[in-house]
This record gives sequence, C-alpha cells and structure tokens, in this order.
Amino acid sequence: MSLARVRALVLISALVICAVVLVVMAIVRDKQSSASYGAGSCPPNSVPIKTKPLPDENKIKLNVYNGTNRTGLAGAAAEDFKSRKFTVGKVKDTKAYKGIALIQYGPKEVAAASVVNAYFLGDADLQFIIKRTDDVIDVTLGAKYRALGTPTDVHAAIAQLGNPSPPPGTCDTAR
Repeated sequence: MSLARVRALVLISALVICAVVLVVMAIVRDKQSSASYGAGSCPPNSVPIKTKPLPDENKIKLNVYNGTNRTGLAGAAAEDFKSRKFTVGKVKDTKAYKGIALIQYGPKEVAAASVVNAYFLGDADLQFIIKRTDDVIDVTLGAKYRALGTPTDVHAAIAQLGNPSPPPGTCDTAR
C-alpha cells in the first residue's frame, strides 16, 4: 500500500470518528425531550380548535340576519346559501350593520367561518367569540352587501385566504 493511500485512509477514519462523536454528543445533550411533536397538545388555558381541513358547505350551519332596512334580504340570502348546500336555521332582522357582512362564530367553527367568508370574497368582518359553544355561524348582512360570490370567485377566495390562523386564546390541534 502506498503512502498516499495510508494517509487517505487515516484522514477518512478520523473524519468518520469525529462524525460519530458529534452525533452521539448531539443525542446525549438534546434538551427537547419534553417537547410535544404530535397534534392535540395545547398550552394551559387555551381552547383547542381545528383550522383544517376546511369543511364542505353541507356541513356548515348558518343563521342569517338582515342588518339593513331592505325587506326580505335575509330570506333571499338564506335561499342563496341553501342553494349552495349550507344548512340554514334562523332567518330574521336584527340591528343595523354598516359593512358587507359580520360573521360571528365560536371555537367549533373556525375553519367553517373561513369558508363562509370566502362567499363574501374575504371582505366580511369576522368576530370570534371564544365562549361560544354551539356549532352555528351567525351571518349579519350589512348595508354594503350586494350578493354572494360566484362559485369561481369563491374558489379563488378560498385559495387566497387559505386556512385560518388560530384566534387569540386558542391553539390549533389540526397540525
């Protein structure tokens, strides 16, 4: 064996030994043993929610309220939502609202509220109510409301909005 080969083998052997020592040291000194890598763990006092997957329309329950002086607006919008496969409960008038729409929801409906917002092309005002326990979303139509988005516009809005971020006081269990 030539001197060049011996030097090469010694150098390669030294590098392998160094690599093994570094890996062993990294494993022994690892301080992440208490970390939780799985889904489903929340910090204390946080409400667990799911932000994905976004539900299909036929799994979303809505109450539709008319926050304008236009007669029958809530009923017409409720029919539009029903034709898009939403389940509609209450339909009635409420106090005046100046925006396009106000979407009020609780921890069980964070992902669903994002889908409903897409029907307003992402222009609705979202109001998360952490103490709410039901699985219904309240939609209040405002003075600037004109119509729900077309299916193409809604799909584009869903793609643009993506999955919602967890609201304050919550943690996402759908990782």
